[in-house]
Amino acid sequence: MKVAVAGCCHGALDKMYETLELLQRRHNVRPDLLLCCGDFQAVRNEADLRCMAVPAKYRHMQTFYRYYSGEKKAPVLTIFIGGNHEASNHLQELPYGGWVAPNIYYLGYAGVVRFRGVRIGGISGIFKSHDYRKGHFECPPYNQQTIRSAYHVRNIEVFKLKQLKRPIDIFMSHDWPRSIYHYGNKKQLLKMKSFFRQEVESNTLGSPAASELLQHLKPTYWFSAHLHVKFAAFMQHQANSKEELPKATKFLALDKCLPHRDFLQIIDVEHDPNAGDSLEYDAEWIAVLKATNSLINVTQSSWNMPEKNGLHAKWDYSVTEEAIKEVLEELNHNLRIPCNFTLTAACYDPSKPQKHVEPVHTINPQTTEFCAQFGLTDINDRIQQAKEEGTVRGSYEEEEEEEEMDSTGSAEEPSEYNTDNSGLSSINPDEIMLDEEGGDEDLSTCSVDPSPDHPPDFSASFSDIRIMPDSMAVSSDDAMDSTNEELEKSGVSKQGEEKSLTERPLKRIGGNENGNSGVKKIRRRNQAIYAAEEEDKTE
Repeated sequence: MKVAVAGCCHGALDKMYETLELLQRRHNVRPDLLLCCGDFQAVRNEADLRCMAVPAKYRHMQTFYRYYSGEKKAPVLTIFIGGNHEASNHLQELPYGGWVAPNIYYLGYAGVVRFRGVRIGGISGIFKSHDYRKGHFECPPYNQQTIRSAYHVRNIEVFKLKQLKRPIDIFMSHDWPRSIYHYGNKKQLLKMKSFFRQEVESNTLGSPAASELLQHLKPTYWFSAHLHVKFAAFMQHQANSKEELPKATKFLALDKCLPHRDFLQIIDVEHDPNAGDSLEYDAEWIAVLKATNSLINVTQSSWNMPEKNGLHAKWDYSVTEEAIKEVLEELNHNLRIPCNFTLTAACYDPSKPQKHVEPVHTINPQTTEFCAQFGLTDINDRIQQAKEEGTVRGSYEEEEEEEEMDSTGSAEEPSEYNTDNSGLSSINPDEIMLDEEGGDEDLSTCSVDPSPDHPPDFSASFSDIRIMPDSMAVSSDDAMDSTNEELEKSGVSKQGEEKSLTERPLKRIGGNENGNSGVKKIRRRNQAIYAAEEEDKTE
């Protein structure tokens, strides 16, 4: 089947679907599935805008609310993970995943589903070592700290995913797995993004947690976004035993949805022709959720996952075939995910702006139903209980002091990872860094100007379209000079302007692309990234 993969959406949902429609009109290619690798921005109303960690001047109402209200429907099944610029209050309603709108499915903090026999997994957020070992304790209304920590990856999600034994076909993360750049055309990457050099040479660019998952899961494909550049790599994994067949992962990172950017790619993925067209639960993943349910933590206390170190009575939470069979029997062998989308917040109304509405902590019926069906803990219900008991603090004062003592973890116990560079510590002229200590960020400020009701016809404003072949191996010899030639052979590089439409990457074109005229001062912890102001104006 044909799968469309997108980088950072940044709320430009109409433009994403218009691009797919153009692809069908021009080349009679209709993707069966769209995967989005984060920064989806499922913003329903003004309150959601205030829960999105971006500077106030970037809080604009995009087009998702039209899909949420039912005014529009996604033309293709869309599955996405969360990034670091999301309506965190909305996504927090669905910690185990669920529908954010008809035909648009969120994978949750971490999740695995099946579509036409293809097993698709993902983990939301970005890695930050000082929050990695905490529980999911945040809830709206957020403060200046929790609006960011809400999207930081937690060790429990990585631990759950590491219990999987069955093969994964596709995996998504927002930030890149650390070290993946050593398996692709590193020379070309640094030519395009020279400010990555320090992190690449010190091997600190990307997420160590994602790298750990890559080594463990060994998926056929791994897709990422976050760094706003297209990059392909081919990683050959070492076999754990002589009996195990060698596995390899085809990695692809994509750019953000902007003019002249490589933000969308079509790939062919082998599927089960006898499988139905419904999105399905993954039985092993459900069994893992049940097995690890006792590990749920909703406090800020740092803690480690069970491991074989003499301190834990149990450290292996992988599931048996019998446990998987029990899940199948519970569902009567019907794994179809119910289409039980429910409105849980008022939808934005352009004629009745609500600029000062406060975000509230909501229990989503989808999560309630899911937890009841499988005997799981509703994380948001547990947070509500903890708040009532006074065990969840509303401020980060102690945490801020601990960070100053040890920037790589908490003061009581060191982090299991030594560095915290999931973003960029170098100056990146392509991005604007969030100032975690305030700056121009104001949680009470947002713009509700929507995109035009009748956006321009983009059918005449695309430079090229190309469908990626199933194989996208890239030479790891980053000293080679003929980088473009090799990448063209693999089907992942940007083609020359003279190439035909069917051989080129899919891009959206329009407006101007001027670089930043100046660079913001970056503080120690300002590593989250967002779109440059001049580029945002093109939208």
